[in-house]
Amino acid sequence: MLTLENLIAGRHAPCTSGGTLPVFEPATGEPYAAVPDSAAADADHAVAAAHAAFPAWSATPISERSRLLLRLADLIDDHHDALAHAESRDTGKPISLARAVDIPRSASNFRHFATAILHTTSESHDFDGGGIPGGLPALNYTKRAPRGVAACISPWNLPLYLLSWKLAPALATGNTVVAKPSEVTPVTAWMLGKLAVEAGFPPGVLNIIHGTGPGAGAPLVGHPNVPAVTFTGSTPVGRWIGEQCGRSLKRCSLELGGKNPFLIFDDADLDGPGNAIETAARAAFTNQGQICLCGSRLLVHESIYDRVVAGLVERALALRPADPIDPGTRFGSITSKAQFDKVVRVVDEARASGGKILAGGRPTAAGDLPSRCRAGWFYEPTVIAGLDASCPAEQEEIFGPVVTVRPFKDELHAVALANGTSYGLAATVFTRDIGRAHRVSAAIDAGIVWVNCWMVRDLRTPFGGTKHSGIGREGGSEALRFFTEPKNICVRV
Repeated sequence: MLTLENLIAGRHAPCTSGGTLPVFEPATGEPYAAVPDSAAADADHAVAAAHAAFPAWSATPISERSRLLLRLADLIDDHHDALAHAESRDTGKPISLARAVDIPRSASNFRHFATAILHTTSESHDFDGGGIPGGLPALNYTKRAPRGVAACISPWNLPLYLLSWKLAPALATGNTVVAKPSEVTPVTAWMLGKLAVEAGFPPGVLNIIHGTGPGAGAPLVGHPNVPAVTFTGSTPVGRWIGEQCGRSLKRCSLELGGKNPFLIFDDADLDGPGNAIETAARAAFTNQGQICLCGSRLLVHESIYDRVVAGLVERALALRPADPIDPGTRFGSITSKAQFDKVVRVVDEARASGGKILAGGRPTAAGDLPSRCRAGWFYEPTVIAGLDASCPAEQEEIFGPVVTVRPFKDELHAVALANGTSYGLAATVFTRDIGRAHRVSAAIDAGIVWVNCWMVRDLRTPFGGTKHSGIGREGGSEALRFFTEPKNICVRV
């Protein structure tokens, strides 16, 4: 049984109350770690440590901040296998996915922002007086300063991947941080804290407190010495955070849910490498569908609908849930009992509403699993057809291995279906017609649109959604701007 601790002012310690929460291994359904059940007092201590460390850290030369971030990236590489094992055990994702994506991407996040800050530029404007009587010639230039203490609240589906995505730009720009990882999957955040101490980050620059959203997260959001909050998670929680930040006029970035359409037109490649059917299956079922960018609504031109759906069903049936720690496993478990129960409920409601289950539609039978996994939270890859567009399975984010399928008649019909939810995070379009690709991409309400690919992520590009998928953007210069405050200086010349 692992015993995790908070990191405050460079030291690992239990929370003030000494209370803990159990951490379950989803593949077995059994607890295997205990995480601090932090409360407002712990948030206060962490913010005080970050606030005290801010003046020195913000004045630290950029080259030194870069060096420390690069050192942390190197340490992630050095502990690649241990981190991948922990991530797989904590989340239920296949260890092959953690090894290939989650851990390397976490190191890349730190490297990207460690080097990006070495190449930032300032804006300047040579002003001639503007033709205004009495106007004076002047030179305007913009400085960007770190904001102070940043609260970084990360989700359970990609624990280290998304935590590092927030920490790297916040620290690079000279902010100090109090991070609150999900209490469901906290182990790699705890390990990262140890690596940050080893890397040589000054005490108080990076603080990590564990606990629930109401217990540890809410005090961070409302703390008067936290001027910036970045959150990735559900839309209801994001809405609450936005309300709290609005009341105190603090900056917030909210990356929330998605109900992402995957459009396949009649001229799409259905046979070659990376073809539309293969990519649609990957978009639906990677990480057991527990990625906010998953293509959970497959929209297919009616002339190829039967062929595409048959190909998707074939691939869903070929994915067999198995022990995530086995290197050969390609489909693991649902990360928590609560999420497993939600998937069961939504699919059962879809079936009762007249949906036709073409594949899956049930928890994995215990007899089909290895002996150690028979009490785990496994659900079969599921394909559902015939649902009304207004039903919950078509409208609500399920966040599980469930994809609905629907035909469309033409381009206008496809766009109308794609935009027919309250979300607007991501979309995918498969077509060989370059004009159509541009038209449809422009017409879809989404923060990112992939054409003839899925989940191709350039760290320099802005990332975020529209409508109920959030506000603000992360990544590249957008992240550097979020964590800094612009100041215009006007000098008479």
